[in-house]
Amino acid sequence: MREESRFGDTGTMHLDPLMLKLVAALLVILVVGLGLRVLRQPHVVGYLLAGVILGPHGLSLVADQHAVARLGEFGVMFLLFFIGMEASPTRLIANWRITVIGTLVQIGASVAIMWIVGAMLGWSTARIVLLGFVISLSSTAVVLNYLQDSGRLRTKVGEDAIGVLLAQDLAIIPMLIVVGVLGGGAPDPQTISLQAVGVVLVAGLLVWMVRSPRVRLPLGARLRADKELQVFVAVLICLGLALVTGLFDLSTALGAFLAGMLVGAAKETHWVHQRLEPFRVVFVAIFFVSIGMLLDLGFVLEHWAMVLALLVTVLVMNTGINAVMFRMLGDTWRHAILAGAVLAQIGEFSFVLAAVGARTNLITDFAYQVTISVIALSLLVSPAWIGGTLRLLKRHKAMAARRAHPHQN
Repeated sequence: MREESRFGDTGTMHLDPLMLKLVAALLVILVVGLGLRVLRQPHVVGYLLAGVILGPHGLSLVADQHAVARLGEFGVMFLLFFIGMEASPTRLIANWRITVIGTLVQIGASVAIMWIVGAMLGWSTARIVLLGFVISLSSTAVVLNYLQDSGRLRTKVGEDAIGVLLAQDLAIIPMLIVVGVLGGGAPDPQTISLQAVGVVLVAGLLVWMVRSPRVRLPLGARLRADKELQVFVAVLICLGLALVTGLFDLSTALGAFLAGMLVGAAKETHWVHQRLEPFRVVFVAIFFVSIGMLLDLGFVLEHWAMVLALLVTVLVMNTGINAVMFRMLGDTWRHAILAGAVLAQIGEFSFVLAAVGARTNLITDFAYQVTISVIALSLLVSPAWIGGTLRLLKRHKAMAARRAHPHQN
């Protein structure tokens, strides 16, 4: 009598259908990535386009969009963890004017502009505030990826952008509360109290890292020789603090950033960076693929004129708002305009706000689709927008130099 195998009653291993989809997905990402590499485009553009191809509005190779998005959130956490290792708590606190005042001015200006537009179109106050919040948020993943790849992480532009992004990550909490109230809900006092305690603990951790002469990781010395356990410790540090901030109903990405700063303060960045780099690459790619999957190309092509007009308007408006804000706080116009372009796209948290707005009927289903399309496309074209702005600034600088020294040409 034939013995049954644990792989099936035929005694052979059956092919898992998931394996076929996984290989196909990796092949699409690789082919698109190589194609865009030839065109000298950043990897993020390839990941976004791969998501469009693989998603429900493309080949539908990936059915569980929610699961992919959840995996992608780990990519944002790992990315912020790496950035945190290179950030200085002292410089971050010293830059508080841009982080706090600048972000408040930027959000306020976005809402004010939407108020003017909404008044002309007859929108309700709730819709105006919602859309003002949506366009005010920038993409942590796109911006940090750009700063890291371009080597601008530790420049003035990089530090300004990081400060604003961290403040926006905290601002999403009151934004969600306001949108919920405008949509007919009531704020939960217990949740607000929990978040307030979390903010105090985050501030306390920052102060401790600045004032402590020596920060040491538990078992740090013993782990330097054990490369296998280093992987688990590095992941535990990153996700552990992300879990803590999540338990206080704050952004898990903020917790990952603080974990990175803690590792940086302990001077253990070398082995941690080495062990987690593959995780960062894979999960960041998954994050951008999950964003690309949200884009409905059919809808975009059907309403291309309106979507394109809104996209250009948002990029120009956000660049202008941020540039003026940075200039008001002391940056040169050159740095202010570049930082404004870096933060011009609409961020991933805006998807959450838009979904809340659709669920509470603050925006219609059609308006929700338009909003999702503009957000996703702003992420897609962001590297080109930043590159174009940088080229214009370089050209202007060269022309100014020629005018200043005409006899040297």
